[in-house]
Amino acid sequence: MTDASATAPRRPGEQALTALGLGAPALDPADASPHSFPGGGRWRTEVPSCEGPEALAVVLKEASRLDVPVHRISQGSGVWMLTDAEITEMVEATAERDIELCLFTGPRGTWDIGGSTRTDSHGAGLRARGHDAVAGCVEDAVRATELGVKCLLVADEGVLWTLHRARTASILPADTTLKVSALVGPVNPASFAVHEHLGADSVNVPSDLTLAHLTEIRRVSAAPMDMYIEAPDDLGGYVRMYEVAELIRRGAPVYLKFGLAKAPGIYPYGHHLREVALSTAKERVRRGRLALDLLARHGADGGMAPLGSRLPGDLRRFDIPS
Repeated sequence: MTDASATAPRRPGEQALTALGLGAPALDPADASPHSFPGGGRWRTEVPSCEGPEALAVVLKEASRLDVPVHRISQGSGVWMLTDAEITEMVEATAERDIELCLFTGPRGTWDIGGSTRTDSHGAGLRARGHDAVAGCVEDAVRATELGVKCLLVADEGVLWTLHRARTASILPADTTLKVSALVGPVNPASFAVHEHLGADSVNVPSDLTLAHLTEIRRVSAAPMDMYIEAPDDLGGYVRMYEVAELIRRGAPVYLKFGLAKAPGIYPYGHHLREVALSTAKERVRRGRLALDLLARHGADGGMAPLGSRLPGDLRRFDIPS
C-alpha cells in the first residue's frame, strides 16, 4: 500500500500563487504512480559520469560533506577504459559505503568504425555493430562482474537480452542488475515495457518526457525509471529541478540522476581530461544537494528508499528459449 502523503501533489510556489488568485488547477490523484521499490521507498539517487577511482573519491568526499545520500554511482566511458586495478578500487570504495557501482559495457556506435552516427540522421545510434561489438560487450560484462561489479549499463537491445540470458544461465551472477542508457532511452509505454521484458532492471528515459508521459509509462510497467534532473548538453541540457517532487509522484520508483549541463564532454575518459572530470564530479554532487533541498522545502523529501538497497523487485521478462 502506497503512503498517501508520498503521492500527494506538490508544486513550487503554489501557496503564494493561490493567495494571489493565480493557483493552478488541482492535479489528479490518479496520475500518481502506484509503484515503489522493494523494501519501501519511491526514489533513489544516482551520481553519473564518475569515470574512475579519482573521480569516485571526489564524489564520495563531497557527498559526505554536503550530506547527499547516494544509492548508485555510474560511469559512462566503459569497462574497457579501466584497468583491473582501477575497477577493483572502485568496487571496494563503493562496497564500503553500500553504494551500487554501475559500469558501461562497450564498444558502441559512437566509437567504432561506423560513420552513421555522425550523419544528420544519426543512423544506428549507440547500438553494438555486428557480432564482434556484442562480443566485446559480453567480455566487458564478464570481466567486470568477476571483479565484483554488480550493475552493468547497456545501450543496445540485443546486448541487453544477451546479458539477461547470461545471468539466467549463471554466466553472470544472478543478482547482476542491467541498466538501460539514456542514450537509447524509450519514449513511450510500449517501448519501455519491451526493455523490461528484455531484462532491464532500470530504464533511463529521456529528460524531455512530459509528466503525462511518465504517468502513461507507469500504467504499463513497474520497472525502476532513471531520469536526469539536470541533463548533460548532449542529452538536451534540460534542467527540471523544480519538477522533482512531481517527477517522483508520477514516475516512482525512480532514480534521481544528478547530471550537469554546460559542461564539456568527457567520454571516453583519459588522464588528459582529469581536471574537468574531477571538477564536474564535485559539482554533480552539489546539484544533488540543491535537488534534495527543493524536495525538503516542498515537504516531499520523504519516501527515499533505504540506502544500500539496489534490487528492482519482481519484473516481467520474455521467456528464454530452451
